Amino acid sequence: MKRRAIYPGSFDPLTNGHLDIIERACHLFDEVTVAILVNPNKAPMFTVEERIEILHEVLDAKFAQVNIDTFSGLLAEYAMKKRAQAVVRGIRAISDYEYELQMALMNRRLAPSVETIFLMAPQEYSFISSRLVKEVFKLGGSVEGFVPPFVIERMKNKI
Repeated sequence: MKRRAIYPGSFDPLTNGHLDIIERACHLFDEVTVAILVNPNKAPMFTVEERIEILHEVLDAKFAQVNIDTFSGLLAEYAMKKRAQAVVRGIRAISDYEYELQMALMNRRLAPSVETIFLMAPQEYSFISSRLVKEVFKLGGSVEGFVPPFVIERMKNKI
Protein backbone atom coordinates (compact mmCIF):
# COMPACT_ATOMS: atom_id res chain seq x y z
CA MET A 1 0.00 0.00 0.00
CA LYS A 2 1.35 3.41 -0.96
CA ARG A 3 1.96 5.90 1.81
CA ARG A 4 0.13 9.05 0.69
CA ALA A 5 0.22 12.54 2.13
CA ILE A 6 -1.48 15.82 1.37
CA TYR A 7 0.41 19.09 1.71
CA PRO A 8 -2.30 21.78 1.59
CA GLY A 9 -1.84 25.52 1.26
CA SER A 10 -2.39 28.61 -0.80
CA PHE A 11 1.14 28.62 -2.29
CA ASP A 12 0.65 32.28 -3.25
CA PRO A 13 3.52 32.50 -3.95
CA LEU A 14 5.46 29.26 -3.60
CA THR A 15 8.34 29.89 -1.19
CA ASN A 16 11.59 28.08 -0.47
CA GLY A 17 10.03 27.13 2.86
CA HIS A 18 7.27 25.30 0.98
CA LEU A 19 9.90 23.56 -1.15
CA ASP A 20 11.75 22.43 1.95
CA ILE A 21 8.58 20.86 3.38
CA ILE A 22 7.76 19.19 0.05
CA GLU A 23 11.25 17.70 -0.25
CA ARG A 24 11.18 16.37 3.30
CA ALA A 25 7.67 14.97 2.87
CA CYS A 26 8.89 13.12 -0.23
CA HIS A 27 11.41 11.29 1.98
CA LEU A 28 8.58 10.12 4.23
CA PHE A 29 5.83 9.27 1.73
CA ASP A 30 5.55 7.42 -1.56
CA GLU A 31 3.16 10.01 -2.94
CA VAL A 32 2.72 13.66 -1.92
CA THR A 33 -0.15 15.75 -3.23
CA VAL A 34 0.49 19.46 -3.11
CA ALA A 35 -3.08 20.70 -2.82
CA ILE A 36 -3.94 24.33 -3.49
CA LEU A 37 -6.84 25.48 -1.37
CA VAL A 38 -9.30 27.38 -3.53
CA ASN A 39 -10.62 30.17 -1.34
CA PRO A 40 -12.83 32.67 -3.19
CA ASN A 41 -12.74 35.04 -0.18
CA LYS A 42 -9.02 35.78 -0.60
CA ALA A 43 -7.46 38.16 -3.11
CA PRO A 44 -4.38 36.22 -4.25
CA MET A 45 -1.48 37.56 -6.28
CA PHE A 46 -1.69 34.57 -8.63
CA THR A 47 -4.77 32.82 -9.96
CA VAL A 48 -5.20 29.14 -9.14
CA GLU A 49 -4.19 28.30 -12.71
CA GLU A 50 -1.01 30.37 -12.40
CA ARG A 51 -0.13 28.71 -9.10
CA ILE A 52 -0.58 25.29 -10.72
CA GLU A 53 1.75 26.36 -13.56
CA ILE A 54 4.35 27.63 -11.09
CA LEU A 55 4.21 24.44 -9.04
CA HIS A 56 4.61 22.29 -12.16
CA GLU A 57 7.52 24.42 -13.37
CA VAL A 58 9.38 24.16 -10.08
CA LEU A 59 8.42 20.63 -8.94
CA ASP A 60 8.00 18.36 -11.97
CA ALA A 61 11.67 17.84 -12.80
CA LYS A 62 12.74 17.30 -9.19
CA PHE A 63 9.95 15.33 -7.51
CA ALA A 64 8.47 12.38 -9.40
CA GLN A 65 6.16 11.37 -6.56
CA VAL A 66 4.51 14.81 -6.26
CA ASN A 67 1.05 15.46 -7.66
CA ILE A 68 -0.48 18.91 -7.89
CA ASP A 69 -4.18 19.37 -7.29
CA THR A 70 -6.76 21.84 -6.01
CA PHE A 71 -9.53 21.48 -3.48
CA SER A 72 -12.18 23.48 -1.73
CA GLY A 73 -14.16 22.60 1.34
CA LEU A 74 -12.93 20.43 4.18
CA LEU A 75 -9.36 19.17 4.10
CA ALA A 76 -10.37 16.04 6.02
CA GLU A 77 -12.87 15.08 3.31
CA TYR A 78 -10.35 15.79 0.58
CA ALA A 79 -7.69 13.66 2.33
CA MET A 80 -10.09 10.73 2.66
CA LYS A 81 -11.13 11.07 -0.99
CA LYS A 82 -7.45 10.93 -1.98
CA ARG A 83 -6.89 7.94 0.36
CA ALA A 84 -4.13 9.82 2.16
CA GLN A 85 -2.77 8.54 5.44
CA ALA A 86 -1.44 11.95 6.47
CA VAL A 87 -1.63 15.69 6.13
CA VAL A 88 1.73 17.44 6.23
CA ARG A 89 1.99 20.91 7.74
CA GLY A 90 5.00 23.15 8.21
CA ILE A 91 5.53 24.85 11.56
CA ARG A 92 7.58 28.05 11.77
CA ALA A 93 6.77 29.39 15.22
CA ILE A 94 4.65 28.78 18.31
CA SER A 95 1.84 30.84 16.77
CA ASP A 96 1.75 28.40 13.82
CA TYR A 97 1.59 25.48 16.24
CA GLU A 98 -1.40 26.87 18.13
CA TYR A 99 -3.39 27.34 14.92
CA GLU A 100 -2.24 24.07 13.36
CA LEU A 101 -3.04 22.10 16.53
CA GLN A 102 -6.66 23.27 16.37
CA MET A 103 -6.87 22.27 12.71
CA ALA A 104 -5.21 18.91 13.35
CA LEU A 105 -7.58 18.07 16.19
CA MET A 106 -10.63 19.00 14.12
CA ASN A 107 -9.32 16.98 11.16
CA ARG A 108 -8.74 14.01 13.48
CA ARG A 109 -12.35 14.29 14.63
CA LEU A 110 -13.61 14.44 11.03
CA ALA A 111 -11.20 11.84 9.63
CA PRO A 112 -9.71 9.66 12.42
CA SER A 113 -7.67 7.60 9.96
CA VAL A 114 -5.72 10.63 8.69
CA GLU A 115 -2.74 11.71 10.81
CA THR A 116 -1.30 15.22 10.82
CA ILE A 117 2.48 15.39 10.54
CA PHE A 118 4.18 18.62 11.62
CA LEU A 119 7.55 19.39 10.06
CA MET A 120 9.57 22.17 11.63
CA ALA A 121 10.85 24.81 9.24
CA PRO A 122 14.63 25.14 9.09
CA GLN A 123 15.95 28.27 10.77
CA GLU A 124 16.64 30.10 7.50
CA TYR A 125 12.95 29.81 6.50
CA SER A 126 11.37 30.13 9.94
CA PHE A 127 10.19 33.69 9.36
CA ILE A 128 9.12 33.40 5.71
CA SER A 129 5.45 33.40 4.79
CA SER A 130 3.77 33.94 1.44
CA ARG A 131 2.02 36.99 2.89
CA LEU A 132 5.32 38.54 4.03
CA VAL A 133 7.03 37.76 0.72
CA LYS A 134 4.23 39.50 -1.20
CA GLU A 135 4.33 42.52 1.10
CA VAL A 136 8.11 42.94 0.84
CA PHE A 137 8.00 42.47 -2.93
CA LYS A 138 5.17 44.97 -3.45
CA LEU A 139 7.09 47.55 -1.40
CA GLY A 140 10.17 47.13 -3.60
CA GLY A 141 12.25 44.90 -1.33
CA SER A 142 14.28 41.92 -2.48
CA VAL A 143 12.75 38.47 -1.99
CA GLU A 144 15.79 36.69 -3.40
CA GLY A 145 16.51 33.56 -1.38
CA PHE A 146 12.90 33.40 -0.14
CA VAL A 147 11.33 32.10 -3.36
CA PRO A 148 12.75 30.27 -6.40
CA PRO A 149 14.13 32.60 -9.13
CA PHE A 150 11.35 31.50 -11.50
CA VAL A 151 8.77 32.74 -8.97
CA ILE A 152 10.49 36.13 -8.74
CA GLU A 153 10.16 36.47 -12.51
CA ARG A 154 6.47 35.59 -12.34
CA MET A 155 5.98 38.11 -9.53
CA LYS A 156 7.70 40.84 -11.58
CA ASN A 157 5.34 40.10 -14.47
CA LYS A 158 2.36 40.51 -12.14
CA ILE A 159 3.27 43.97 -10.87
